[in-house]
Amino acid sequence: MPLSEHEQRMLEQMERALYAEDPKFASALEGSGLRTYTRRRVYQAVAGFLVGIALLMAGMVAKQVWLSVVGFLVMLGCAVLAVTGWRKAPKPGEQQAAGPQARRQGRQRRSMMDRIEQRWQRRRDEQGH
Repeated sequence: MPLSEHEQRMLEQMERALYAEDPKFASALEGSGLRTYTRRRVYQAVAGFLVGIALLMAGMVAKQVWLSVVGFLVMLGCAVLAVTGWRKAPKPGEQQAAGPQARRQGRQRRSMMDRIEQRWQRRRDEQGH
């Protein structure tokens, strides 16, 4: 269910206030953290998959069926984690570019945010008096 215009405006105002009050916390909540988390999860799942293969092989060599079953279950679980982590990862087009154009846009965005924050502070001061 989409947000109404009023709800969207209120959400934007809360986001701006959060950026103004605690920029470090606000930047931690952005998508770059999600990319890092999903990438780390996929790497861990791949490592676990390799451990599962080793357990499976060790069980076959030692003729221990239970060890082979555990290895297979580890492989299966890690494959599921890797696939779900891969699907949740942001698409390449969604990632921010680090080129000169992106830096220029970032500066423009910051200056626009500064203007918006100044307007917000003016309105807050006018309402307070």
